[in-house]
Parts: sequence; structure tokens; C-alpha cells
Amino acid sequence: MVAMTLLVYSQKFNNMEIFIQSAAQISIQNPLCEDWFENPIIPTLPYNRSIEPDYKQFISPIASRRMGKLIKRAIATSLSALKQAEIQELDAIITGTGLGCVENTEKFLSAMVKEGEEFLQPTFFMQSTHNTISSQVALFLKCNGYNCTYSHRGTSFESALSDAFIQMKLGKIKNALVSGQDEMTPDYFNMLGKIGYWKNEISTDILRNSNTNGSFAGECSAAITLATEPKEQSLCKLQDIELLYKPSKERMQQAITNLMEQANISSIDAIMLGLSGDKKNDDIYKEFAQTFFADKPICWYKNIFGESFTAPSFGVYTAATCLKRGIVPQHLCYNGQNIQDIRTILVYNHFQNKDHSLILLSKC
Repeated sequence: MVAMTLLVYSQKFNNMEIFIQSAAQISIQNPLCEDWFENPIIPTLPYNRSIEPDYKQFISPIASRRMGKLIKRAIATSLSALKQAEIQELDAIITGTGLGCVENTEKFLSAMVKEGEEFLQPTFFMQSTHNTISSQVALFLKCNGYNCTYSHRGTSFESALSDAFIQMKLGKIKNALVSGQDEMTPDYFNMLGKIGYWKNEISTDILRNSNTNGSFAGECSAAITLATEPKEQSLCKLQDIELLYKPSKERMQQAITNLMEQANISSIDAIMLGLSGDKKNDDIYKEFAQTFFADKPICWYKNIFGESFTAPSFGVYTAATCLKRGIVPQHLCYNGQNIQDIRTILVYNHFQNKDHSLILLSKC
């Protein structure tokens, strides 16, 4: 239905350009900065929690005490991204989250068991709902515009980005704050470990040459701003996005061709893939690269950010940063040396080989 709506209006808005103005992250890398680009922290453990910034510069200590970790991360990354983009009036807040505030959900459920469903704290209940992230950010920013949350497991962020892209193409909004937000608690990590989600040992070589299933866990809080007018600090241009469900090779090839034709781009300089060291997961990416871009450099990002439901937001953030700087550093190159003078990147992700996404970015 959404695709049909966009098709109806595409002729009217087909000349509108959309730019990624800024981005901010809190993750297992140093927070709210781009140290990961030149001096990344190389994970060595299967379970990694985010490095927390000093939240006092964003949230008062009194308000902070009532917020879960993910809420604080969402507010900090959102404020940081908006400050970089110099956006004063925000039209939309759209969030993708696979599981929402897991930590507060666990606290609420544990209290129900221990207290016999009595004397429960309403804060834990309110912050256990998935859409509380967008709501809390909107309340904090006093933004009364379009507000939506997508919770589609591994395609949550792409769904949020697609919504913002369509709303802007239809001319309904001029800018948007789009984010991917997820956390990993010890209990949830242990539960997923029992079904083979994680490796016991982690290194770059293990992830690159892995013949076994499992990756390593990270946490995700990445916020990007979109706008229809470019600025000097704009990271890149968001050319198009395509979401596909169980596509055939022919359908995938057609989608790639359509993206490039609509963007008037003749070639792709590199592809950014969600390679994670999980053999079953990575085989899909390697087949994609071999089938459609056999001669193109492959980039990856989960080797420094880890695996989570909204990890693809780091893929877009990483690709946008590379385009702004015009280079892909060696630690982000899966099959070669650093890539110079890069102008176009196709970000490809899949979730369980069912839901696939193609996001085409180009240099401003």
C-alpha cells in the first residue's frame, strides 16, 4: 500500500533530493564522536555493553534518574545529531527498535513476580512499551509533529528510514530525526546464547574467516537527521531505499537497476554489507556480492559495532561518514585495502534471508 502511494505521487515529487545532514552514535565504540573511523575499539568479548557518555550535558540528574539507559541514549544521540545539523524546528521523529527498553521490561516483570503484582512502579511499565522511545524524545524536544515507532526485529531501522523517505518525497515533511535503538541485557544475551547466537571467542580474523554460526553482541543507539536542503556539513545524499521480501535473483537485480536508474548513477563504488562472522548469515551476503557486484569492494561495520536488531543503522551511519570523508579506512574493508575517492555506496542488509533492504547513498 505504501509503495503504491509513493508511486502515485512520485511524478510530483521526483525532483526532491534528500540529504543525511548529521549522525550520532552511542555504542561499544567511544560515544558521540567518530573515533571509530580512525582508532576503533576492537572487540574481543562476545558480550559488549555501550560506553556511556556524560549525560549531564543533555539531561538533568533529576530527570535522568527516572529514565532507562536506552531512553537516555536516544535523547543524547538525538540532541547531538540535531545540534550538528543545526535544525531548529523538527517535523518528524521516527524510531526503529527491535525490542524496545528490554532492561525496564525485565525490571517490571521481575517486580510482578516478586511483589505479587502489587506495589509496581509505573515508570518501568511505561518505559517497557516500544514506542516510549520516540515519545520520550518528542517530549524532551517539545516536538508535536509526526511521531512513529517501527518494531520489525531485524528490519526495524530500515522501516523507519523508509517511512521518513516517503514522507519527505510526498512533501509532507522537510526534515526528520530517524534512529535505531536497541540494548542487550545479560539475561537476554544468555538466552540467545543458548540457541547459538554468539561465538565464544572474538577477533577480526575469526569474524572474517569464520566457518561457524554465531557473532558477538553489541548495543545500538544511532540517530541521523534527514532534510531536503543540503548544508555544508551534510554527510551524503540518500538517493533511494528499497525493502524486499524473499526476492528472487531476478527481482533483486531489477531493484538494483531501478535504484541506479532513478538516481542517474551508472556504477557503484562499493557495497556495505552486514557481515558479522555468522556463517549462515554471511553466506547470503557473499552470494549477493558475487552475483551482483563481483568486481566491487566490500565494506563491513558489524566487526566494530557488533550485532543487534537495529545494527543496520550503523551501516548507514558508517557509509554516510565514509562518503563525507571520501575514503573507507582499512578496518572497514572486508576484502582489501582502504578505498579512495568513494562517491557511491550501496548498503545491503537482510534478516534471516527473508527481509532484504537496499539503501543507495552518494556523495553530496
